[in-house]
Amino acid sequence: MTTTVRAGAEADAPPSPPPSRAPWVGLGAALLLMAASIWLPTLLGWEVYSRTEPELAGSVDPLHSFVRPVLFGPGTLPSLAIAALGVWFAFDAARSLSWRALLATSYVVGLAWALAVATIRGLVVGIGEPLAHPQEYLPTVKTIDDIPRALDEWISRIPLDAPNNWETHVAGHPPLSTLIFVWMDRIGLGGDVTVGLVVTAFAASIPVAVLLTLRALGAVEVARRAAPWLVLTPAVLYLAVSEDAVIAGFAAWGIAALAVAATATSRARMVAWSVVAGLVLGSTVLLSYGMPLLGVLAVAVLIAARSWKPLPIAVVAALVPVLVFAAYGFSWWEAYPVLEDRYWDGVAQIRPGEYWTWGNLGAFLLSAGPMLGAGVAVGGVAVAQAVRRRREGDAVPLDPGVRVALLLAGAGLLMVLLATASQMSRAEVERIWLPFAPWITISLALLPDSWRRPGLALQVAAALVTEHLLLSSW
Repeated sequence: MTTTVRAGAEADAPPSPPPSRAPWVGLGAALLLMAASIWLPTLLGWEVYSRTEPELAGSVDPLHSFVRPVLFGPGTLPSLAIAALGVWFAFDAARSLSWRALLATSYVVGLAWALAVATIRGLVVGIGEPLAHPQEYLPTVKTIDDIPRALDEWISRIPLDAPNNWETHVAGHPPLSTLIFVWMDRIGLGGDVTVGLVVTAFAASIPVAVLLTLRALGAVEVARRAAPWLVLTPAVLYLAVSEDAVIAGFAAWGIAALAVAATATSRARMVAWSVVAGLVLGSTVLLSYGMPLLGVLAVAVLIAARSWKPLPIAVVAALVPVLVFAAYGFSWWEAYPVLEDRYWDGVAQIRPGEYWTWGNLGAFLLSAGPMLGAGVAVGGVAVAQAVRRRREGDAVPLDPGVRVALLLAGAGLLMVLLATASQMSRAEVERIWLPFAPWITISLALLPDSWRRPGLALQVAAALVTEHLLLSSW
């Protein structure tokens, strides 16, 4: 992807560090929320139904996981080595590498990190089994031999009481999520492990897309500071292997294309990239019913770029895939109410909203890492300071890179809050909210330098401890 960098972007000044208390407050709040989401149901005798089989021993709220410790596995040494080298060298490398080398290194290290962590329990368990579960996509793929017919009857097979209804994950997503695996199967990539490797390889491109977005918006220094956090994310536990990683990848690349369109220097490039952005972002709506929330992030990108020119073009382009599927019988606007009925006919009706409205946030932090609390706190302080300076008539503008980081991270946080407020995400958000995680992770670029290595060490340690201790369904 070709990007347009604004003049002086390579020389962006590093973000100004906030008061040192803010990261501690944010991290402490995140750890407290994580602990409460894990222990309060047990202490209060509150059955929150993280799983549909609460009677099975060892389940861990708020995750869809069991306590199944493994002391050593095939991926243990590689993951420890990548984590240690990353903590020690990643920030220096991100600062000194050329831009293209940074992108290439981010992809290679991210892929290695994902594969190493995923294979701690072995290649088959970590890569082959997740998508082959009976309630996942691959078993359904083998039953679809006529795609137009499947689309035509898709909505009628969503209800829980429908004859031959779709399995849980197939019913819970628009058909493109399943059709991706159908098409992979038809070109010979349908094996369990093969599919898992392809999904993981695509998921590893998410940091690259986010870095390109930041660069297009003139925030190169922020991108360099954010790169280690994006690459060595604890969310790798669910990025490899999960259909939600595919959704997150589509979302990230669609937003990157929109950022390029919004900062293009010629009309032709603006139109071309706007069409690409619209087609990709429109496709995400056919991957997940929750992806209209990406509109929040898209608006943040346009505000950051100070350009609304791509908006009408991208909106029209986004309608194309939606209307094509409607022509074949799947109308998104008709399917969503049916999906809502199925959702509330299932386990969601017994998952208490009093817990999951905030327990979701604990699960999200267990996925994306506790340091996001520090990043959000730092971002909040930066916003408060900017507002106070404006009220006092201070003419000093906010650093451009910091402004971009605050807009994108703020949009990510708002998407999470809207998702949990909708009550359509009771549990399982450690994977469902993967499309939101990288954008909030950008806030970690605003941390003071003294927080970088210890904070990244905490992030990778959280991932390694979780993977060695818990067996996730994802």
